[in-house]
Amino acid sequence: MKLRGNKSLKGETFIPGDKSISHRAIIIGSIAVGRTKIENCLLSDDTLKSIDILRKLGVDIKVDEKSNTVVIEGVGLKGLKESDEDLYCGNSGTTMRLFAGLLSGQSFSSKLTGDDSLSNRPMDRVTKPLRQMGANIADNNSLAPIIISPGEIKPIDYKMEVASAQVKSAILLSSLYGEGKFKVTEKYKTRNHTELMLEYFGADIHCNDLEISINNPNRLISKDIKVPGDISSAAFIIAAGLITKDSDIIIENVGLNTTRTGIISVLSEMGAIIKVLGIDDTNVEKSGTLNVMESFLHGITIEGEKTASVIDEIPIISVLACYAQGNTVIKDAQELRIKESDRLLAIYEGLSAMGADIELTNDGLIIRGRGKLKGAEVSSKGDHRIAMALSIAALAAEGTTTIDDVSCINVSYPNFYNDIGQLIDNNFEK
Repeated sequence: MKLRGNKSLKGETFIPGDKSISHRAIIIGSIAVGRTKIENCLLSDDTLKSIDILRKLGVDIKVDEKSNTVVIEGVGLKGLKESDEDLYCGNSGTTMRLFAGLLSGQSFSSKLTGDDSLSNRPMDRVTKPLRQMGANIADNNSLAPIIISPGEIKPIDYKMEVASAQVKSAILLSSLYGEGKFKVTEKYKTRNHTELMLEYFGADIHCNDLEISINNPNRLISKDIKVPGDISSAAFIIAAGLITKDSDIIIENVGLNTTRTGIISVLSEMGAIIKVLGIDDTNVEKSGTLNVMESFLHGITIEGEKTASVIDEIPIISVLACYAQGNTVIKDAQELRIKESDRLLAIYEGLSAMGADIELTNDGLIIRGRGKLKGAEVSSKGDHRIAMALSIAALAAEGTTTIDDVSCINVSYPNFYNDIGQLIDNNFEK
């Protein structure tokens, strides 16, 4: 993919459904009683893997790709059936970790597999608490495949060792198959989509700051859902509007869950002009319309709980830091080394090639803003967030940037280039 820089963005765009919420709606809708209709469901490589697995487990799921609507005939908590095939998760860590929790309470065996990248990502963070709950998971040196045999799920009072919504969600899904009160205490507040979705479907779940408790609900009742736009996807469009000359864009359908809006807080601290024009709170998760304009940014320090709140957005924040005045210091982001790629290394290499004054540390980055980048040949490392971050960097850079692999963007935002293209008058060429 080649992209030419020095362009401005103007107009309106609509953000596709949130990937995290779509995964959870698909899974929880499948184990509820009755029919669930999911509107604006993200139909990306990752979420389609979850749908494929549930079909193999006996769930009737119909997908309308034109309207991004999914209709699920829920089988209830005890209605899943054993698959005679391995359950392939592709590149989706969310799929593998959430299904590890869901399947640990079943009366049949399952085998979760993934592609080469996913097979090298640590799974002990989720298998460890599940084993403590009584899950019968084979020891595979903390890596996929995850092989699960029937086990008896028992209550747990688990204190999270890492800030991970995936681990928390796996525990909560597994708890649906045990008797008694289960409790999870978080290290930092992470996205709470699973808690909200379970409550929406009728689970007896209670949240008190960092503590979540849940009792076996016996059954979940299907409900229709409209998925808000993915703020992590919107972050790339927002960033483009902030650093491209004279830009002024409207972004509709942005999810505004308070556990996900850390990116807006961080960017506002950097000086970003982001206005919330309207909020829709009629659904299980609220969304809104944002107005973003070219802004004069300055460097800040991002660490601790703040880093945890924007962990998925660190690559695009790093791009913005290159255009900010002063230094941006990112700490406590070692989690990024075990994503689809080593994201710290990947963004460091990409931005370095484009002329950034950037330093790689063990747990983060130090970026000295220069106010400009130049076109270069860069690599996405097969990681969707790196590909999109470098694409946005290219739009504000001088000259042409070539990115080696952008097909990975289909994991989370299949229409990314189309949406960007509408705002920048076809500024890219394949």
